[in-house]
Amino acid sequence: MRVRLFCPLVVCLATFAPPFARADAGPLAVQSKIELGDVQGRIDHLAIDLKRQRLYVAELGNDTVGVVDLKEGRVVETLRGLKEPQGIGYEPTTDTVYIANGEDGSVRLYKGADLTSLGSIQLGDDADNVRIDEAAHRVWVGYGSGALAVIDANSRHKVVDIPLPAHPESFRLDPNGSEIFVNLPRGRQIAVVDRAVNKQVGTWKTDLLLANFPLALDDTGQILSVFRFPARLAVFRKQDGQRLQVLNTCGDSDDLFFDPKRHRVYITCGEGAIDVFSHEASGYRHVGRLATSSGARTSLFVPELDRLYLAVRATPSTPAAIWVVRPEA
Repeated sequence: MRVRLFCPLVVCLATFAPPFARADAGPLAVQSKIELGDVQGRIDHLAIDLKRQRLYVAELGNDTVGVVDLKEGRVVETLRGLKEPQGIGYEPTTDTVYIANGEDGSVRLYKGADLTSLGSIQLGDDADNVRIDEAAHRVWVGYGSGALAVIDANSRHKVVDIPLPAHPESFRLDPNGSEIFVNLPRGRQIAVVDRAVNKQVGTWKTDLLLANFPLALDDTGQILSVFRFPARLAVFRKQDGQRLQVLNTCGDSDDLFFDPKRHRVYITCGEGAIDVFSHEASGYRHVGRLATSSGARTSLFVPELDRLYLAVRATPSTPAAIWVVRPEA
């Protein structure tokens, strides 16, 4: 359902965005920092191989993917020759790493055991976020001026294309249904895709909220999306897209995760902060902020390891690194 706001921009945002709670690092603590070596420029998304406890890091500015052994706390391999790697996914049933490349639109495949190449799948342009559906043995990749590609994990071939009206940024598969919720910032909407029929079946207009990049689902079935202009966390009802809350958050966000153990949300932002929100009976409430580093806007929360891994770019005085962030009780 489209929610219309009939008030001036300043008044609307003041109404929907209560002030921050006291900003402090209470809910989070930096446990360690793993240096990535000679990695310059932008770092994009991350993925995890839980069995081996390997973290894959899309080093977009270097055209490489770093492979971090979390048990040893060091980089053990670097995959080279990529073309602006953006999204990564690890498919455990076939032990395959999928790397989406923005520059040439390819998805490169690697064997998990030894990281040898298994070839590539050409999508056409701007291959971006990757999601894994283990139960269905499918890999989903957003790409181009508007599409989701579906790759069969067993045959390693693209089997379906689902057209969208704009380039997809973050998207999430509903584990309790057939829907996929897709951020389309250039379309100023969140698209609802039904993977049972492989087409878009719903559109939630974002109105005054612009540049929706990160998206997540919480454990009550609500959809969480973060906007950059202005910097807001918005909460939507899954059934009809009704907007339930709009809250201030940090700027230049690119990743958002829900912590089911603590009923918290972690938002990582390029302005140099991680914001923490608590899900309570009355809704979401801002409960803390951890200062990080400028440009550190991508991350991965791994519930099985109970850690948030933050990608931090190199500065003139410090090398690029993965910060291992521990949620506090």
